Amino acid sequence: MNLRTVAMCVVLGSSSLAATAQMGAGSGPAPGTVVSPAKAADAQLNIIEGEMMGAVKAMPAEKFGFAPSAAIFVPGQTTEFATVRTFAQQATHVAQANYYFYMTVSGLKPDVDMAGLPKLTKKEDIVAALAGSFAFAHKAIATLTPANSFEVVKLEEPGLFTRSTLAGFGVSHAFDHYGQMVEYLRMNGIVPPASAK
Repeated sequence: MNLRTVAMCVVLGSSSLAATAQMGAGSGPAPGTVVSPAKAADAQLNIIEGEMMGAVKAMPAEKFGFAPSAAIFVPGQTTEFATVRTFAQQATHVAQANYYFYMTVSGLKPDVDMAGLPKLTKKEDIVAALAGSFAFAHKAIATLTPANSFEVVKLEEPGLFTRSTLAGFGVSHAFDHYGQMVEYLRMNGIVPPASAK
């Protein structure tokens, strides 16, 4: 090997190590470690909870009624926004869905009026409701065990769901709405906190 090749390998290697360190790799269990279903599912819930709560707190209270409209598109572009949720409705929908999915995962009963969640309009109430729904989800996920994780649960949605796969679906559902909320933030000139890192 010539000196140039060795130098490039050293630079690339150190860059990879620096990138890995910044991403937090190595901070979790070692590859090959077996963890409980609850711990694995809870780790995923932590990710979306952090990102979504950051987004909801970042949106100014006066913008919670914001929803995209046809006015933001070029003239002549066909768009339909009659049923688009506002930012507040995105957040309360996720809160309501969290309670629904995770009570089905665990059998636990929510201590909130789920039907009242979509009626919330004040930022502080919505932030508290969303945080409460994630706290409930964590309790529900804690009930997952190797013995019950792949037990089939009944859901109003079509398809095959087990306790574990429904916990994963709850996370992916929240990420879907988080993606929409990120666009709402950016349309209002706000950088989502998770993107600012």
